[in-house]
Amino acid sequence: MIKRSEKLAFMQVTNGGTTAYKRMTGFTELSVSKNPKEYSRKYVDEKTERNAVIGYSPSISYKMDYEPDSSVHYEFATIADRELTGEDAVRNIVIVDLTTADTDGICSAVKRAFSIIPSTEGDDSETYTLSGTMKASGEMVFGTAETEDDWQTLTFTEEE
Repeated sequence: MIKRSEKLAFMQVTNGGTTAYKRMTGFTELSVSKNPKEYSRKYVDEKTERNAVIGYSPSISYKMDYEPDSSVHYEFATIADRELTGEDAVRNIVIVDLTTADTDGICSAVKRAFSIIPSTEGDDSETYTLSGTMKASGEMVFGTAETEDDWQTLTFTEEE
């Protein structure tokens, strides 16, 4: 069985001119939906319909307890508060699979650009929360990830 905590998400953030992939902490939901697009057809000489997957429209629903000192949370809050649109609301996300670690600690990872689509904020009486959906805004880039700080940040290397 794979634990949920063995699939980590990181967002590319720029702070003071330095760009890094920072771990997405404080999220109570990061649920991936593949949202396949189907083509269906019924041939007159067959009893049943045929279906084929012709594409995908992946999305990740998110909910987080807003931590103002987190650069990742700041990105989500800024997109929502300033009602950013288009490329201004797109961020690179890397998902790391810790179960694939080799002897050097290098893991399989997938990077993709996502449009951040905020929906609600402040809907919890205990803590201030932000939630919404991230929708794919580019192709998957396969590669590997490694860390020097116990997976607080990572270095992503694309497959050749």
